[in-house]
Amino acid sequence: MATLTSPPPPVAEPTTGTSAAAPRRRPRWSRVAFHVAVGVAVAVWLLPILWMTVLALSDNLALQRNSQTLVPLGFTLDNIVGELRTSLIPRWFFNSVVVTGITTVGTVLTSALAGYAFGRLNFRFKKPLFILTLAGLMVPREAMFIPLYLMFATTDQLNSYQALSMPRIALPLGVFIMTQFFKAVPAEMEEAARLDGAGHWRTFFQVMLPLAKPAMAALAIFAFVQSWNDYLWPLVVGTNPQFYTLTVGLAQQQASFEAARSLGDLMARGVLGSLPLVVVFLLFQRHLVRGITLGSGEK
Repeated sequence: MATLTSPPPPVAEPTTGTSAAAPRRRPRWSRVAFHVAVGVAVAVWLLPILWMTVLALSDNLALQRNSQTLVPLGFTLDNIVGELRTSLIPRWFFNSVVVTGITTVGTVLTSALAGYAFGRLNFRFKKPLFILTLAGLMVPREAMFIPLYLMFATTDQLNSYQALSMPRIALPLGVFIMTQFFKAVPAEMEEAARLDGAGHWRTFFQVMLPLAKPAMAALAIFAFVQSWNDYLWPLVVGTNPQFYTLTVGLAQQQASFEAARSLGDLMARGVLGSLPLVVVFLLFQRHLVRGITLGSGEK
């Protein structure tokens, strides 16, 4: 009578202590090295901001004796409060907020409309127009200053919010970002909207725009930072101090001898000028990272 015998268990190959421990040690040390490198990069990035803030909160007389410090010398808010009370900084800050707001909203809206047209619609000369739009990335902004200035000067629009904001609205990079996003949206979603009787406008506003929030948020941050930091065009088109943006106004103040002598006041202006950018980045950094990673295949 035959008996069934189970096969012998597989014999495990002997492993040495070094080979078994190596796969665990390598990732641990790589993570430590990565965090150390990131910590050093963050410290290098934050050090100038910390130093500027400390000097803005220090007494000017103390700073004349020693400015190499990371601790406020004679802590005071007089530098910041004095700039807000005795200068046109509040007016310049308001101008920058208005111009940046108009530019950001206009850039996101026009880029989304153009991106939807290039990414989802079929029309004549679509490819040549898209190439012509991207060619705008290769044209220096300075090369357009003279025709833009003449256009606003002949229509008596210098020293106005439209002259400060309108040239920034057409952003080829924004059109490219939105076009790539809309191309990646599955066609089934658009077809489902068409079956429900939705036209192009309804599909765009009710289907595509809600899906494009991450890309639009990233584009809005880019447009905000670019417009807030812009210096050359507001300097050219704004000749009245009442229409200076914050960057132009701060540059005009720094040119005086008194501003160079009062280091605390100078740093207070820097804090007031950079604070909105820091706040926007801290509030919307998640949307910025999400928008940047859209191109890697994440939906």
